[in-house]
Parts: sequence; structure tokens; C-alpha cells
Amino acid sequence: MTQRSVLLGFSGGIDSCASAQWLIERGYRVVALTIDTTHDTKLLAEAECKATQLGIEWISIDAYDRFRTEIIDYFIDSYRKGLTPAPCTRCNPLIKWHILLEVANRLGIDHIATGHYFNIERRDERYYVTKGVDESKDQSYYLWGLSQEILSRAITPMGNAIKSDVKQAFKDKSESMGICFLNGLPYAEFLRNEGIDMPDGDIVTRNGEVCGRHNGIARYTIGQRRGVGIPEGMRVIGIDATHNHIIVGENELLFHNQLHIAHCNIVDEEELLTAKDITVKIRGIGRNPQLPVSVEATHGGYIVKTQDPAWAPAIGQPLVFYRNNWVIGGGIVVDFN
Repeated sequence: MTQRSVLLGFSGGIDSCASAQWLIERGYRVVALTIDTTHDTKLLAEAECKATQLGIEWISIDAYDRFRTEIIDYFIDSYRKGLTPAPCTRCNPLIKWHILLEVANRLGIDHIATGHYFNIERRDERYYVTKGVDESKDQSYYLWGLSQEILSRAITPMGNAIKSDVKQAFKDKSESMGICFLNGLPYAEFLRNEGIDMPDGDIVTRNGEVCGRHNGIARYTIGQRRGVGIPEGMRVIGIDATHNHIIVGENELLFHNQLHIAHCNIVDEEELLTAKDITVKIRGIGRNPQLPVSVEATHGGYIVKTQDPAWAPAIGQPLVFYRNNWVIGGGIVVDFN
């Protein structure tokens, strides 16, 4: 029988190393692919060394310019416009998994995989992202944009893994956290290093009354109640990049029962529009609605109506649809009322 092959997205961290071991133990021929988005030769050498220790083939691909255009420039532009970017959910379908599929096709490799904590289920000839077993580490939210072609070729080594067990199995307990290209920097400092001007400006009520001064709109988040210039008892309810204003108001103004989303990826639209048990997840500091939602199709996207209002959603954030543990699609919040 011909040995099955898999191209594994490989950083050399504990999750990718654990994924490689899982695949090797199940008889796969593993090729480790490090996607170079930084031109950091030390990181590449470390990944190659880890692959050698595992006894697997290692290759790399230069994606620096592509990552810069699709992810970093998008991140910067979002803050310029007063939006809340979601670089990880954008990177997965456009960079990480897309490149894995491209390279696997070019090399004639059967499957693709990463160290993400999630699973895949098939139903009625369609593939669904589903939650990983470890609820504290589940990354299904970040993978709503994966195409059917990607999911049909993907294997999920970490889907049933428990993160604490993985950490105990490795002497090296280090792992990457947060947005990779920030390298631990606050957003505002990163933007300043990129040459982005962040001038002071007015803090205003929704009626336009000036009630304070801010020190750069990128330093503020929807729902925030502490920070330079925010009046006592007020929260950030809007960011007006055009006029360089932070808009504040009472907490009650942050609750929304209707959200508009666009730039969507939906597995089965009929299911989305008719199922009665769909819930949604919106990351950030906002509270996720706990009750089922209803969904209506509109030009270029969908209107999501919630019985239990969403608190502090932000334009630019992903909204992901779930049926129990199954991700049935998602999109980007573009408006609410």
C-alpha cells in the first residue's frame, strides 16, 4: 500500500512538533513546511533543526511580500479607518492554509495539516470546521474562512489533544501568543514604528459635544471605559477616523440586537437561513449572545437578529455561526443597529 503523505505547516513550536509526531505515529510521510513571513533566519534555522530532530523532511517558502500585503497592510489600514482588524482569521484562509494547499498540489502531496486545535466533520458532501476537544484552546473561531477545497484535504492532528498534556510532553514549554507580527508590541507602538501618524483629537458624545481629548484613536477599543480622556461613567461607543474623534456614551448604547455582516464564507446557505439553533461568537471584549439567532440574506451579506443582544461588537470583527460544535460559516461585521 502506498504511504499517504501530508504537508504540515511547521513553525517548530510545540503544537507543530506534536502534530508531526501524531502524523508519524499513524504512518504518514510528513513534509514540514515553514512559511517565512519575517525573513528571520534564526526562526527558519530553529524550525529546520526541530524537523531534523523529528526525522522529517523540511522545506520553506518565502511569503514575506504576500503576508505584508494581505495581513500587515490590511491591519494598518483598518486602524487608519477606525475599524477593528482580525488578522489571524484573515491569515488562515489567505496565507497559511492557502499556501499549504498550493505547495501540496505542486509537490503531489495528499493532505495538509497544521497545529490548530480543531476538527473537521463531513455531512451531505460538505465539510465543516468543528470545535476541538480542548475547549480552552479551541481555535475553530479563527478558521471559519477555510474553503471546501482546503477542508477536504486537511487533517487535524490536534483536534482531540489537550493542551496541558501537550505541554507536559515537551521540555520546551514556549509557544507563540497574540498577533505574531507585533512581537509583543502594543498596537499603537507598532503603528508608530510603521510611520503611522496618531494625532491627539477630541472625545465627543454622539451628539458631537466635546468632553475630552484622546491620544490617538488606535489606543481605544469599542466598550473601553478606562483610558486617556474618557469621562467617568462613559464607554467608547464609536471611532470616527474621518474626524479623528473617539465617541463615548452610556453602557446601554453598546447593546445591539441586529448586526450586518459581509465578506462571508457559508457552508450551506439554506441551513444558515432556516436552522433554529444557530448561535454566534464575536471575539474581542464583547459579550457573545447566548440565545439562538435568526439570519436573513441581504445584498452582499446577511442581517443577524439576536434575542439576546450583543455587547460592544466592533466593525471589522468576525462573527462566526455555530450549530452546537459545528461552524456553519462566518463574516465580518460591517454595521449594526
